[in-house]
Amino acid sequence: MRTLGLDLGTKSLGIAISDPTNTIATPLKVLNFKEGRYEEVIPALTNLITEKKITDIALGYPKNMDNSTGFAAERSLTFKNLLSSLPVKVHLIDERLTTVEALNILKATGNKNIKQKNVVDAVAASLILENYLKGKENE
Repeated sequence: MRTLGLDLGTKSLGIAISDPTNTIATPLKVLNFKEGRYEEVIPALTNLITEKKITDIALGYPKNMDNSTGFAAERSLTFKNLLSSLPVKVHLIDERLTTVEALNILKATGNKNIKQKNVVDAVAASLILENYLKGKENE
């Protein structure tokens, strides 16, 4: 039983996956789609859920620094509704500053692909997943 972490953008979806013990989060890949066409990634996610025996999804829920929500949060809620047809539980996870943290991690590790948005999105997804797994551990 594994968990996916998802970082939803306007044209891409960063994906991370946990190990079978739900302890470690690892960046997996990024799926690209036409702007606003979130349904385009559902078949690939369905295959991934089946293949990797995914039971839960930690979906990034972007809030503003004052805890309010805006367009990006609405986008995540819309995507969560699309995911409701899949055989998994979807958890909204506060993703404030995960992209900034992902960039800092990539810089600190000397990653040469820092300008590639796909790399940043996958690392941000792993941070979302890591936050979810830590929260679950503390329950």
